[in-house]
Amino acid sequence: MTLAKDYASVMGRSNDIQKDALGLDYAEFETSPIAFDYEKLMTSTGYTLEEVNRIQSQYGVGNTPLLEARNITKLARKYAKPGYGARIFIKDEAANASGSFKDRRAACAVYHAKKLGYKGVMAATSGNYGAAVASQAAMQGLKCIIVQECYDSKGVGQPEIVEKARKCEALGAEVVQLTVGPELFYSFLSILEDTGYFNASLYSPFGIAGIDTLGYEIVQQCREKLGKDPDMVVCTTAGGGMVTGTARGVRKAGCDAEIVAASIDLSGLSMASDVDFNKKSCTTGHTGFGVPYATDPDHSDVPRSAARPLRYLDRYVTITQGEVMYMTEMLAQLEGIERGPAGQTALAAAFSLAQELPEEAILVVSETEYTGAGKHVQPQLYFAKQNGIDVRIGDPKEEVPGKSVVLPSSPSLFKYKEADVDRFRASLIKKAVKKAGAKPTESDLEFLAEETKKDVEFVKNVLEENGLL
Repeated sequence: MTLAKDYASVMGRSNDIQKDALGLDYAEFETSPIAFDYEKLMTSTGYTLEEVNRIQSQYGVGNTPLLEARNITKLARKYAKPGYGARIFIKDEAANASGSFKDRRAACAVYHAKKLGYKGVMAATSGNYGAAVASQAAMQGLKCIIVQECYDSKGVGQPEIVEKARKCEALGAEVVQLTVGPELFYSFLSILEDTGYFNASLYSPFGIAGIDTLGYEIVQQCREKLGKDPDMVVCTTAGGGMVTGTARGVRKAGCDAEIVAASIDLSGLSMASDVDFNKKSCTTGHTGFGVPYATDPDHSDVPRSAARPLRYLDRYVTITQGEVMYMTEMLAQLEGIERGPAGQTALAAAFSLAQELPEEAILVVSETEYTGAGKHVQPQLYFAKQNGIDVRIGDPKEEVPGKSVVLPSSPSLFKYKEADVDRFRASLIKKAVKKAGAKPTESDLEFLAEETKKDVEFVKNVLEENGLL
C-alpha cells in the first residue's frame, strides 16, 4: 500500500514515523497529558557515563583540552574593580573529530543506530551537528542524510550554513537543502519514512547523554589542573542541549558550580520568517532558538525532548552580535586561538561576568567550535552589509537586531543583559497546561516544579494568576 505523502498525511503519521526511526516508544514514559518520567527517559539509553566515555574515546571524541585564556582574563581585570576578574578557561571542543561539542551527541546516537541495525542515520540541522553526524556515520560505517534549512525564498543562503553543508558533504553525507518554513520537519519525516534510517535527533536521550561527559570533564580537569571546582560554567544556548548535558555532567561530578546560559539577543526577528531569515548575522546560539526551546522544549523532532534547560540553568544572559564578532577576533589575536563564532557567545558573556567575580574564582566557557570559510567574521559581516544591515563601530547597546551590528569601540563596553528566567519558567508552565487542555494534578504540579527548578508553590501561583488552576 502506497502511503499518501501530502503535508497533512505525513505530519499525521509523525509519532509512528518517529517511533520507528528511534527504536523508542515515548508512550512508555508518559504519566499524564502534562507530565512524563524524564529520568526514566534518560536512563532508557542503557549507557552509563563510563560507557558513553568509552564509546566517544573510540571515535575521536572527548577528553578535549581545558585552556586558560590568560590575556583575555588580564584584559577583563583591567575593567573590574580591584581584586575582581575571575580566571577564564575555555573547553576546546574544536579538538573533537568534526570540530565541535556536537560530536559528543553524534557519537552516542550513531553508535546506538548501528547497535540496533539501522543502515543509515539522519538529522535535521543547519548547524555543526550535521558535520558531527556525518563524521560519526563515516567512522562507524553508516550512511548519512542531513536535512538543512539553508535558503530564503530567493535562493540566498547564509555563508555559515553553506559552510556547514560543504563540510557535511566532504564527510560523505547527502545534504538536502531547503528554504525556511514548515517544509523542514515535513521533508525530514518524509525522508525518514522512505529510507527507514535512524533519527539521530539533537533532542533524543542518546544525544543528551553524550554531553554529560563534557560537564564531567570540565570538573575533573579543574580539579586536576587547579585543585578546585569551577565556580561558574557558561554555555551558549540554542536548543538547550549544551546547557542540559553540561549541567548534568557537572552535577554528576559532585560540583555545584553556577550554570549560566548565554544567547545572542535577536529579539524582534522571527526564525520562521522568510524576510527575517538572512537578517540574522549569527545563525545559532541566539534567542530565536534559546527562548522558544527553553519555554517549550517539546516542539522538536521527537515527542519529548531530552534537552530541558530550565531544569538546570541558574541564569540566562544575552549578548549582542557585535560583541560576539569582536570576541571572535579577540580570542584569535590575544590568545592565538582561531575558532568559530558560536562558542564566542558564551565567551563574550563570560568576559563581562568574570568582572563580577573575585580573582580567585574559576569561570569555564564550555565550548569552542571549528572555523571555516563561511564562519569567519569577515564573510558574515559582508553578508550582513549585503542584506542592508548597518555594520559599524560604537556602543553595542545601540544594536538593533535585523537593522544593525555594532562592534564595541572598546572592550569596556562589553556588558551582558540578565534575562528574567522566572518569566521563562512561568511561560513554560502556562504552555504545558494549555497544550494538555487538562487541569493539572498534584503529580503534574510536582513535574512542572522539576521542569522549572522551582517549588510547587511557584507553579501554583503562576497557574492561579492565569486562571489555569
